[in-house]
Order: sequence, then C-alpha cells, then structure tokens
Amino acid sequence: MVALDPRINPFRPEIAAKHLQGQVEAKRFVEGKRHQVLEPIAALRRAPSHDARLDTEALLGERVMIYETTDEGWAWGQLETDGHVGWLSANALGPSGPAATHKVTVLRAFAFPGPDIKLPPLTALPMGAQLTVARQDERFAVTVSGWHIPEVCLAPIKARRSDFVTVAEQFLGSPYLWGGKTSLGLDCSGLVQVSLQAAGVPCPRDSDIQELALGKLSSASLRRGDLVFWKGHVAIARDPESLIHANSHHMAVAIEPASEATARIKAAGSEITAVKRVS
Repeated sequence: MVALDPRINPFRPEIAAKHLQGQVEAKRFVEGKRHQVLEPIAALRRAPSHDARLDTEALLGERVMIYETTDEGWAWGQLETDGHVGWLSANALGPSGPAATHKVTVLRAFAFPGPDIKLPPLTALPMGAQLTVARQDERFAVTVSGWHIPEVCLAPIKARRSDFVTVAEQFLGSPYLWGGKTSLGLDCSGLVQVSLQAAGVPCPRDSDIQELALGKLSSASLRRGDLVFWKGHVAIARDPESLIHANSHHMAVAIEPASEATARIKAAGSEITAVKRVS
C-alpha cells in the first residue's frame, strides 16, 4: 500500500473513512456525516484532550466530515476546506445548515443583537468566518440566527482580494501561536493559508505540504507574493528586500529584511529549501 499522510487522510488503526478502504489498514471503515462549525473558533487537536497539541483551527461556518464521536464529547473528522484531520469538541459542531453567503474580511468583526453598535456584542468573529445572511437592516447584515454584523466587515462568499500580501500585512503584530490562524494568534503556515484563501487560492495547512502544492519554483530575485520555505517554516515576500512572517523569534507576525531573516534562520541550522512563485 502507498503510505498516506494521516494529517490529510482520515484513518487510524481503529477507524478510517469508507473511501480509504483498500488503501489503509483499520479495524472498521465508516461513512462520514457532514457537520458545521458553530463557534467563532474551534480548536482541532492531535488527540481527544484539551491538553493535546493544537494542529489548526476551524472557523465559524466551516464544514467538517465527522467519522467518530466519543462519549466524552469529542468528534474526529476532516475539515472540508483544507482536508486537515483531527479532533474537535463535539459541542463546537452542529448539523450542516444552509450555504454561507458572506465571510468576514476584517481581523475581527463584532456580532450585535440588534442594529446598534452601542449594544453589548454577542461574539467576535475572525477573518474567514462564514455566515448566512438573511436580510439587511440599515448598515447591518442580519444572519439567519439574528446576529447583526456591520456590512463593512463582510463581503460576499465568492469575493476575492487582489493582493494576498496585503491581507498578511493586516496581521502585523498578531501574536505567534502554533496551530493558530486568527488575529488572536497564528503560526507561519496559518498566516499563508488565511491570506491566500482570502485571495481565492486554495491552500494546505502545513508548510511542508504548502511547499509541495503551491506555485512554481523560482530562482529569480524575490518578488512580492513569493513564498520562501525552510524546513518547518514559511515566509511571504513583500518585495525583493523584505519578508512578513509569523515566527517564534519575534513571537508575532513581523516584517524584517530578507537578508537578516535568512541569516538568522541559517545560524539556527536551516537553509532555504525553496522559493515558490504563486502570483
């Protein structure tokens, strides 16, 4: 059998997706059931424990194919957006509802109980959260659940940003968080993924998979939008001289000269593995 990556293929020794039968070994194979993320941010973890490593985050409205739900309240499945596999709290999920019509395009958008920004907000939604808008109320979009969100914070679900680097620059100063992908905290590949998705470019979650899947190899001088890869890290070129990346050195999304970043990472024992041109 060809070895499949368990990060993006739903199989474990105990259970696997029915469509993988014949490709992997498992005690049983099951059909998945489609669910939807109901919370603004839902942690997807390596194991069914709140102490387990955070692999990534699922955002409001995202669809998830669930293959197992435990008595302890954990659901194991695969995100439809990027194919990542892991464990989520079952409380963060619900039945798959109507298709999303809009998405959040700012770092964080408040949802209010009525058409008044002076009301106490019900929740805060991250960039990329997906919503189904039922109607308009003055300057607010009203969701099927009754949330009122300022229209200026939303765009139609198929809207595309023209420059994904500009999206990444919005996150400048956001704290570094392994597995995160919102302005509350994000890692290097999370920044790349969120930024490219805002521009309508499908993007895997982890940097090694991104290196294989995105763009074309480039040996020319850096150009805005190029992705620079090291083992376990990725940065975005803003221009020939500077990079923006979420990194543990600054513990934040930072802009720094490409030469300084390259020298610093080389001193830590890692050379550039590829430069990929995606735009």
